[in-house]
Amino acid sequence: MSKKTVLQVEGKDLAVSNLDKVLWPKAGFTKGEMINYYIQIAPVLLPHLRDRPLTMKRYPNGVESEFFYEKNCPTHRPKWVKTATVWSEGNNRDMHYCLAQDLPTLVWAANLADIELHTSLSRKKDVTRPTMMVFDLDPGPPADIVQCCQVGLWLRELLQGMKLESFAKTSGSKGLQVYVPLNTPATYDQTKALSLALAQYLEREHPKLVLSKMAKALRGGKIFVDWSQNDEHKTTVNVYSLRAKEQPTASTPVTWEEVDEALKKKDAKLLTFHCSETLKRVEKMGDLFEPVETLKQKLPKKWEL
Repeated sequence: MSKKTVLQVEGKDLAVSNLDKVLWPKAGFTKGEMINYYIQIAPVLLPHLRDRPLTMKRYPNGVESEFFYEKNCPTHRPKWVKTATVWSEGNNRDMHYCLAQDLPTLVWAANLADIELHTSLSRKKDVTRPTMMVFDLDPGPPADIVQCCQVGLWLRELLQGMKLESFAKTSGSKGLQVYVPLNTPATYDQTKALSLALAQYLEREHPKLVLSKMAKALRGGKIFVDWSQNDEHKTTVNVYSLRAKEQPTASTPVTWEEVDEALKKKDAKLLTFHCSETLKRVEKMGDLFEPVETLKQKLPKKWEL
């Protein structure tokens, strides 16, 4: 029997169930604690979710059990949950994505055990235009986030040479992600071409550490600079999203000084954040990722590497 509780969230009654169900067995972290995290982080999280088609990654029986991606917003959704209609070439039909526009929708999604929030790099009004360019730095063991820091700093320097500011966050898993806010007209063809060129340049300059090719067999001890996220049909884990790992870690913004320090100290733990630490950081530092939604930067018309 599922135990139900009714929460009042911004004037809406929300039935939530099984709040004491453990979703992270090794941490003993419950569904109720997960919902509570999302309620507390909502003031900084919601601006990054707003108007972005959401793919839900649901773990109904916890992080050690099966999960599924849900692109179409469930038909049993409350009538106030907003959706975005996006044409899918792969499925040859319209998809109706959920939009997490407000706190009630976020709590509703969390109640469905939507542990991870994956969003489009575009907003709903024009899904063919990214508002940012993204690099996912993915370490092949034994490499870890420390080596990602080195690659991230090299990448930041290259971008600065193009007069582009960039912002770093942990993936919440094992890597580091670098975001370049644009918020000016750009196409995925442009962001993909530039991100690939930068990845290939880094691979040429640092062949022992950097990889730009997808092949998993080549990844041992290297950092794969995943440029392919810059695609209309792909999603990226949203900032502040929880991750389905042993501990309830969150994708957390970090300063470039912290990236540099983790590299100097060769300490991966400096960039691993339990969601409770993420909340404390936001209390102290605010939303380090706020410029990603607001800073206007133009892609260079011409570039040489």
